[in-house]
Amino acid sequence: MTSPETTSPGPASPKAAAPEITPPENVRRVACVGAGVIGGGWTAHFLARGYDVTAWDPAPGAGQKLRRLVDAAWPTLTSLGLAEGASTDRLTVTETLEQAVFEAEFVQESAPEKLDLKRDLLSRLDAATPPGVVIASSTSGYPMTDMQTTAADPSRLVVGHPFNPPYLIPLVEVVGGEHTDAASVAWAARFYEVAGKSVITMDKEVPGFIANRLQEALWREALHMVAGGEATVRDIDRSITEGPGLRWAVMGPMLTFALAGGEGGMAHMLDHFGPSLKSPWTRLEAPELDRELYDAVVAGCDEAADGRSIAELVAERDKGVIDVLRATGRLGREGEAR
Repeated sequence: MTSPETTSPGPASPKAAAPEITPPENVRRVACVGAGVIGGGWTAHFLARGYDVTAWDPAPGAGQKLRRLVDAAWPTLTSLGLAEGASTDRLTVTETLEQAVFEAEFVQESAPEKLDLKRDLLSRLDAATPPGVVIASSTSGYPMTDMQTTAADPSRLVVGHPFNPPYLIPLVEVVGGEHTDAASVAWAARFYEVAGKSVITMDKEVPGFIANRLQEALWREALHMVAGGEATVRDIDRSITEGPGLRWAVMGPMLTFALAGGEGGMAHMLDHFGPSLKSPWTRLEAPELDRELYDAVVAGCDEAADGRSIAELVAERDKGVIDVLRATGRLGREGEAR
């Protein structure tokens, strides 16, 4: 591997020689801006798919941390199957944002979830990236309409929301803002497919998108149960991994419930179980995250970890997801190696 802080040279004027827009199938160089857990996961994924990746993060020591993250994910990615030519040596960590995106054919932004920061960074990326190149944000909940307000060319800004870790979970939700060109959304969706992702292209903006909204509903109910002393953290997790989570790995909640209606399908299920929607089974309003609940959740997770380190839990999670993907025939189905 190259040294932790390898720097690629960049010209004084980043937009001096703007290339024609590269078709998604022909992209070779990707820029990852932001190198935390999500940005690092994206970096690992793109490297594993055979791309050249330039990365930038303003945090001190970010380059070394990023390379440690990539190295930690590489055994998992090797198990999944590397694209021809895939190598960690194809990662270049730059000193400036402009150097990272100067020759990029696609940009994945993964900065912290702060709206003002996202607005400013996307505006800077728009100014530094070759014209027409699509810039995607890994935001977990902000609509692109709210983030593209200060960019000179908002038409190429899209949301490309992954699920953690991006190098392992196939899902990406793609949606544009009010000022995003439909062609940019279509380009991004196709690029992610070529890059081996399972893509949902949303018709309209929804705060939190689809998967996070569903996940958040479950999370809020879990917090209520802990806060009320109704269930332990271990019980809550086991209720999913040993119950509906097994079905959800094969099909989602809608089809799962349709099967509960037997031969009558969803219609019979709604006729039979519809009245229970009025039962007080859920409390979607989030509970107050006071110190008592905070401590209970943290202590419960420590107990459930049973002495395993975060690194050990990550490795266990990754192996489990790979086993599920293999068992359900989904490895290699969503996109072929480049």
